[in-house]
Amino acid sequence: MLNRNEKKSGKAIDDLKEEFGADAKVSFIKMDLAELASVRNAAEEVIKNVPRIDALICNAAIAQVPTQEFTKDGFESQLGVNHYGHFLLQGLLYPRIEESKGRIVVVGSMGYNMGIKTIQFGDMNWDENYHPNNVYSQSKLAQIMSAYELQDRLKKAGKSDVKVYVCHPGASATSLISTSGSLLTRFTWYLMTLSPFVQSAEKGAYPEVMCATEAEENLNQKAFYGPTGWMYWTGPVGECKLEPHAQDKEVAEKLWALSEEATGFKWNI
Repeated sequence: MLNRNEKKSGKAIDDLKEEFGADAKVSFIKMDLAELASVRNAAEEVIKNVPRIDALICNAAIAQVPTQEFTKDGFESQLGVNHYGHFLLQGLLYPRIEESKGRIVVVGSMGYNMGIKTIQFGDMNWDENYHPNNVYSQSKLAQIMSAYELQDRLKKAGKSDVKVYVCHPGASATSLISTSGSLLTRFTWYLMTLSPFVQSAEKGAYPEVMCATEAEENLNQKAFYGPTGWMYWTGPVGECKLEPHAQDKEVAEKLWALSEEATGFKWNI
C-alpha cells in the first residue's frame, strides 16, 4: 500500500493479517500525492523492494475542497493530488510494471462530467473562478484523459504488454467527502448515504478490483467501467458511456505535455 497515513495503514495491515493469516504479504510505504518529492521517494522504495507489479491501482483522491488550497509544489490541491501525483507515480513505476507485464488501473469519477467540459489551460490553478465541484471535476477529467492518452502512446510505441484500464466507483459511501468537503457538503453527503442511491464502499471497489484481476480477454481498454444502474451511481459493474469531451485527442495531448512539464518527468515510451 502507498498511503500518507501511517496509523491507518498499520490498522489496515493488522486487519488483513487477522483475516488472511500472520504470514500475509502486505506492507506499507508512506507517500503523499500532494508532494512530488514524496511520490519520487515512495517510487524509489517500491522499485528497490517490490520485484514485480501486477497492477498499480491509482485510487487516492481528495474532493470538494471548499476554498482554494495548494500542494507543496504550488498546484491547486485537487488537481495536484488527483492528477499530477498519480501521473508522476505511474511514470516512475512504469518500467517495473512493463517488466511484470502488469496493469495500470486509473480510478476516475462520474464527476468528470459535472464541471466545464474541457481543461482550463489558461488558469490551471483556478485563481479566477475557483469552485470546489468544478475543480474536482477538472481533476478527474484530467486523470481519465491522461489514461486514454497513455493507452494511445503505448499502442503507437508497440508496447502491448502493459494494459491501462479506467473505471469509477459510482456513488459509494467512502470517507472521501467527509475528509475534505465543506460542512454543508459533508452533511448533504451523509444524508445521501442513507438513501438507496449510494452503495457501500466495498461495492464501490468492485470496478477497480475487476480491472486489476479480470482476464485480459474479458476487458476492453477503451471502456469506462463502473456501476451500470441509475446515473451510474450503483448497480452491477459494466461499461459506462464516456462523454465525447473526455475523448478529445487534441486536449489530451496538450494536457500530457503540460503534465510532463509540471511534474518535471518525461515518460520514456
